Order: sequence, then structure tokens, then C-alpha cells
Amino acid sequence: QVQLMESGGGVVQAGGSLRLSCAASGSIVSVNTMGWYRQAPGKQRELVAISTSASITRYADSVKGRFTISRDYTKNTVSLQMNSLKPEDTAVYYCTFRNSFTTIDYWGRGTQVTVST
Repeated sequence: QVQLMESGGGVVQAGGSLRLSCAASGSIVSVNTMGWYRQAPGKQRELVAISTSASITRYADSVKGRFTISRDYTKNTVSLQMNSLKPEDTAVYYCTFRNSFTTIDYWGRGTQVTVST
């Protein structure tokens, strides 16, 4: 089992910045993927950004150039720096950890990000 603890959500005006952080604990394997998904009201959960243990990253087109994902492999943490936030970025953001051997996904409880106009 892997436990994920998220922090850093909140309310920000359009154009502002927020930083999300997530710490993983438990049965951490060295080959993994960590990242962030989000779910807005009435919409499906969607990928925001992920980063593999080989430092390969992937971003949703809607956040490229505005969001940056980073990892601290020694601390098993992943962060998401979100700049130039837009109202459409408003959602619950979920941290995720994938065990690359079993392909089991673990999810955090989510943190609310609200971008006001």
C-alpha cells in the first residue's frame, strides 16, 4: 500500500500562482510514476502532469507552459507549480502514484484549487 498526502490547494485570483505538494509513504518501489490529475464539477477526471522515476514528464496541453511538475526522489515527493492560473483550472487536484511493476494506481484524497475572476 502507498499513502499519499497532498497540500497546497486554496483560492487564488486569475493570473496568480499556487504550488501543490504530495508526499508518498508506504510500499514505495523505485520504478514508478507520480503526478497530478484534476476533476472539475460535472467533468471527468483528467491528467494534468505526470513524472516517471526516469524523469520523463508529460503535461496536458491546457497547462503546458504554465504548470511545472517536479520530484524529489529522495523524499518521495512530487510538486506542481501552477502559474498564470485561469478560472478553468478550478478543480479538485489529486495526487497519484503508480507502481510500474504492478500498474496499481494509488490516489490522494484531493485538494481544492479555486481560481476566481
